[in-house]
Amino acid sequence: MNITLENKDALNAVVKVDIAKEDYSDKVEKVLNNYRKTANIPGFRKGKVPKGLVKKQYGQSVLVDEVNKLLQESLNNYLTEEKLDILGNPLPKPQDNFNWEDDDYSFEFELGLAPEFEVSLDNKEPITHYVISADDEMIDNQIKMIQKQYGKIIAQNEVKEGFNIEGTFHNPEAEIEQDASFNIDEVEGKTNKKKLIGAKTGEQVTLKSTKLFKDTATLASKLGIDEDKAEGLKVDLTLTINEVNEQVPAELNQELFDKYFGEGEVNSEEELKERIKADSEKTFAQQGDQQLLNDVTEYLVENTTFDLPAEFLQKWLKVQGEKELTDEEAKEEYEKSEKGLKYQLIEGKIINQNDLQVQAEDLKAMTKERIKMQMAQFGQTDLPEEQLDDIANRVLSNQDEAKKIAEQAMSQKLLDFYKEKLNLKEEKLSYKAFIDKVYK
Repeated sequence: MNITLENKDALNAVVKVDIAKEDYSDKVEKVLNNYRKTANIPGFRKGKVPKGLVKKQYGQSVLVDEVNKLLQESLNNYLTEEKLDILGNPLPKPQDNFNWEDDDYSFEFELGLAPEFEVSLDNKEPITHYVISADDEMIDNQIKMIQKQYGKIIAQNEVKEGFNIEGTFHNPEAEIEQDASFNIDEVEGKTNKKKLIGAKTGEQVTLKSTKLFKDTATLASKLGIDEDKAEGLKVDLTLTINEVNEQVPAELNQELFDKYFGEGEVNSEEELKERIKADSEKTFAQQGDQQLLNDVTEYLVENTTFDLPAEFLQKWLKVQGEKELTDEEAKEEYEKSEKGLKYQLIEGKIINQNDLQVQAEDLKAMTKERIKMQMAQFGQTDLPEEQLDDIANRVLSNQDEAKKIAEQAMSQKLLDFYKEKLNLKEEKLSYKAFIDKVYK
């Protein structure tokens, strides 16, 4: 067997694999002998089938199978031994004159080679790292949400501001007959709201579908229809009021604190606000870090210049899925994935050059931290270390879950590395300001 490599340019190469008869003949012979021992062919006892007959029936398929096995094994070993950094997978070149009746075979594969490049972490213009705070308005709204969550529902006979309505919407012509639940404050139109205020349980109220709720999606949900049908819907709706309920918020007292955070965790309104602020800002820190990672990714892709074997990758994308793509589809798919592929190469170089590794203890620590956060949501904040270890081991025994956590742990290592090496500037702002600035 002989394997040779021809570089077409810096990003493309062709590897040629020459397989001679002596490379595969023993393997084929061995398989055919095994077939002869086990084959059930009418007219012959098991194990007594003539070798020529076995070869005639199975020889071609065994030959093809064994040569292909040898080819794949040899090619993979060659790529590994030569330390060729390829993109995608080798693509076999078509051979019009190929003949399995020959004794010796030649196969050629196109390779897309990873480019050579350098990554600079010397950014003169600082990248913003957002530090997000929980302002008083957000904390107050969170407290109201907690009070509402643990409050009481009291049945009423008449609709008033802030009350919940359980009713049925009717319109036979529009084929609407739907039970719905909503708060009077969700009603947008002044005329509709005016008709509802003061209405009593058991009464029917005629409402306009226009401006009934804040958007088409909400209207569609409440009326039980598709959004397409709800878009521009202008009909009269009869609402039969089945129930009217007032939601009375829970009092801010020790009973509420214990229910929400666990017994003795919070002991005053001041501590409540401090806890909400700390918990919120811990979540916001994750969002700020994710945005930093997004911005660093954008910076590195834009400021690290190299080419990819675009033509090869489009060919590879065309055939690597379950369904073969057209040339246009493959080109479109490549254009969508080009930036992501470039960052994968940049990230890989940063990881290798700086020896960033995820150790078993990193996975265990991250898994245990996540378990603690999940259990805290159910008021369990003091899980014994032995129990934490046991749960973490069970989670990591799932290969898919372990892989996912490993990827997240590497993202955290990269994030810590970027924070240390890149020129960053902190910008402190409220959560609302962050959303307005980043997402609008």
